[in-house]
Amino acid sequence: MLSAPFRMRSSKQFDATVRDGVRAGRPTVVVHASRRLPFEPDSGQAQVGFVVSKKVGNAVVRNRVKRRLRHLASAHLTDTPVGVSVVVRALPAAAAADFDQLAEDLAQAWRLSVGRLQVAR
Repeated sequence: MLSAPFRMRSSKQFDATVRDGVRAGRPTVVVHASRRLPFEPDSGQAQVGFVVSKKVGNAVVRNRVKRRLRHLASAHLTDTPVGVSVVVRALPAAAAADFDQLAEDLAQAWRLSVGRLQVAR
């Protein structure tokens, strides 16, 4: 589980990241990244949030996808610059994907979105 400073909690943070950030998509996930806005609390860390809708599956499937994504995202947070918010949105294909496919898709999308954010400075 991700510790509190690394988690996004408010809907304002999610909305701002998805609306104002850059995104990169893969068959199982879409990753949105943006710089933290002035009204958002600064934890001194990069923060991540997850969106897994009912289109992914029932509650058991959604929670399994969230657990996998949470575990995979924790490895990427150490390489993400401070002050960056990341939203990982699972697509319906994530329910049927194995762990390795999910890991590969998340790594590629994360790298692309954060890379685009740094270039857009």
